Amino acid sequence: MKAISEEHLAGPGLAAVEVAAGDEETAAAAVQALCSLWWSSGPSQPWRVPGENVVRVRAYVDTRRTPGGSSLA
Repeated sequence: MKAISEEHLAGPGLAAVEVAAGDEETAAAAVQALCSLWWSSGPSQPWRVPGENVVRVRAYVDTRRTPGGSSLA
């Protein structure tokens, strides 16, 4: 998984959300639920960090817009 850089979060309302869970299904479901609230990149492919007992899934979200593209402001 790529590291989060300053460019990803350059504006207000932009966020990177990373979920760590015990299994892939739970991590993907949690990120998908968040992605249903805001415009997003959608869930990433799940990945594991060696030595950790969790699976991770990431998404980039724009909390200023709904999934349909309408502004929340």
